[in-house]
Amino acid sequence: MQVYSQLYELYDSTDTETLRARQDLVNVFPPLDSQVSLQQWESVRDDLDQQKTQIRRSFPNGDAYAEIAAHATESQAFTALDLYNKYERPINALVLDVDETLRSASTTDNEIPRDTLYFLTELHERGVPIVICTGQTLENVKGFMIQGLGSEIVHSGDLSIVYEAGTGVFTPEHGAETKRLLYESLDDDIVDVFDAVRSRVLSDAPEDLRRNCHLQGNEFNITVKPNFKIGSERAREIIDAGLVHQLELLGEAVATQLGYLSDEGRQWTKAFYADADPEIDGVLTERKETSECKVSDVPEDVSALFERIDVAYYEADAAEIGSLELNKVAGVEAAFDVLGIDDPFAVAMGDSKSDLRVMRWLTETGTGISAAPGHASTDVLDFVRETDELVFDEGKSSKMLRAIYALNELAATYRSRRGA
Repeated sequence: MQVYSQLYELYDSTDTETLRARQDLVNVFPPLDSQVSLQQWESVRDDLDQQKTQIRRSFPNGDAYAEIAAHATESQAFTALDLYNKYERPINALVLDVDETLRSASTTDNEIPRDTLYFLTELHERGVPIVICTGQTLENVKGFMIQGLGSEIVHSGDLSIVYEAGTGVFTPEHGAETKRLLYESLDDDIVDVFDAVRSRVLSDAPEDLRRNCHLQGNEFNITVKPNFKIGSERAREIIDAGLVHQLELLGEAVATQLGYLSDEGRQWTKAFYADADPEIDGVLTERKETSECKVSDVPEDVSALFERIDVAYYEADAAEIGSLELNKVAGVEAAFDVLGIDDPFAVAMGDSKSDLRVMRWLTETGTGISAAPGHASTDVLDFVRETDELVFDEGKSSKMLRAIYALNELAATYRSRRGA
């Protein structure tokens, strides 16, 4: 109760809004090559230092409270305190999806905002490793992370990239462990199916689909992307057609491998994945491509192989075939192993079903918490609201990172008091 009272007093007695504005300007907008700009920046910095000094003198543990007030709103600070009281642990790893989590197509123009990059840098410098966990290719992720965070952080040894939703893990500066190709552990049955689908996904596509989509340059997963703006109606049409095409190719590949007719395989795969995913069922229904059979008609050996293969639909964005044995959970586990995080308590931030697997894994193992943007998939939002209600606005991932920053400041304060 004492900390609650002190936080209330802190935010009640201090103009924390001005304090945060000054802190943001000093941190996010460094002085430009201009004498006037430099003088203004120095003036703001001096005012910031004076406010922080006043807080340090007015409160026990004033250093921590000054940093919390300068970086987190009252709501974020109390969220942090609630999290610490519940878990009694700081966050020691960030597990972060990128698209529609750290950045947004509609609100941040697909750029990671500057304040988000600042808090990632701050947390990293305070010893919190970063695990970027995405469905994108390794080269894409490396490029924009170096551009955003800088080569020094990316190659610090404390940043790992789980790419293609878990098919590989890249952790620079770790010698032979720098790159783990998790897909090399798959058996021939799965690899042969993927090879068969990949070889035909464009060459056998209907002309309109072939001319208006492309394959993402993955090492293993098969991802169809539209040649149109993500989220547009035309992109949705192409991805819906791509999903149907991928399902048919997958069904043919599995049926052929197991000695069945290709036509049977196409019907079985539609029945199986429509039953497993309402969104896929909706696409098939809308396009009048539903299966002529029931899921109960699918032979056991075919179902057993389907159960190892993931078909993911991202409306107006992508249609993807991946291995359920290679998911983001497997990638995060491998990243933790390489990074030497033996006792993790991570925050997972994401918006899709692949992120939900990581969130559930952290909760089930007691190794972390979960947060999501307000426009995340329904299943993700339901899960996040049922756990700690850590939902942030679209394009505003920094709001969650501010709360994590405050949580770790509070945790350090508690530890120092106990040590004393």
